[in-house]
Amino acid sequence: MNAEHPGGSSRSVAERAVVSAARAPLRASIVIPTWNGAHHLPTCLEALVKQDLRDVEIIVVDNGSSDDTADVLAAFDGVTCLVLPRNVGFARAVNAGIRASTGRVVVLLNNDTEVAQGWLSALLAPLEADASLGMCTSKLRLFDRREHLHTTGDLVTLDGLAANRGFGERDVGQYDDRLDVFGANAAAGAYRRSMLDAIGLFEPAFESYFEDVDLAWRARLAGWGCRFVPEAVVFHHVSATGGGSYASYRVARNRLWTLARNYPTALARRHGASILRTQFRIAIDALRHVRGAAARATLRGQLVGALTAGRWWTARKRIAATRVLDEAALVSLMREAEGRDPVVTQSAEAS
Repeated sequence: MNAEHPGGSSRSVAERAVVSAARAPLRASIVIPTWNGAHHLPTCLEALVKQDLRDVEIIVVDNGSSDDTADVLAAFDGVTCLVLPRNVGFARAVNAGIRASTGRVVVLLNNDTEVAQGWLSALLAPLEADASLGMCTSKLRLFDRREHLHTTGDLVTLDGLAANRGFGERDVGQYDDRLDVFGANAAAGAYRRSMLDAIGLFEPAFESYFEDVDLAWRARLAGWGCRFVPEAVVFHHVSATGGGSYASYRVARNRLWTLARNYPTALARRHGASILRTQFRIAIDALRHVRGAAARATLRGQLVGALTAGRWWTARKRIAATRVLDEAALVSLMREAEGRDPVVTQSAEAS
């Protein structure tokens, strides 16, 4: 293992970047954020080192862990550890890993996953064959219910929600076609570096949750495609280091921030009433369960998201300036969600 500590005697990130710039880019960089996930990492890394890792680097971003993460990583050769001094949230952690990486493709992988044999080669193949693709997303199944799906890609809806395609369904091959989806789930998604250079990395203010949906919006508006790869199978515990009121607050806030940053004005004029009705239904459901911490966190997230939406005005203009996707093409990517149960949709978003 190669440990990098800010200010320590090991090679710094800046020094590593200089060395990296002097050599040819790698085929791919796998970036694994972790926070107190020592109990998950052996399963994750043992499955990963069985992949075809030629011209591939593995970077584990230790997000200020206080457990035995360092000791676990010491047992794995060829893994670079980027140690952050404190927990800075998912988005900032993966951004640090991306900046320290050199691959032409950046593959994000949650620490609470186990990849199936052949996962990496399958996931990279469409990006290497089709220059119009900026993202590829894995078939994620539930870790403890391995025949059931977590997601086959991110969906977004005209009323402002996001959902995991196929969430909770038994996998009987109903999603085994390679096709375009709106976005990649960052639990096991691949991102072309040239796309990230063009549209930017994950928005750090989001901290955790919806950061991948926001990035997918920016990528799609800028004309990049996203392909679901059914052969790239990953088993995922889902919200192993999050969930609860922590997730509920950020899902509710970040959902509104994502709309404020990305949802096109002309489309909002036609679907604004639908967006408001959906937010109202989510609030009413939370009020029905207001004694619960998660419900109260949802209401706080909605309030903060609405009151602070204006902070994204400059970012919104910048994102709009990169847009090349016309409205008809955008609408074709989105899924109408009138009448969906907002609690079910939220639980999918919070994964």
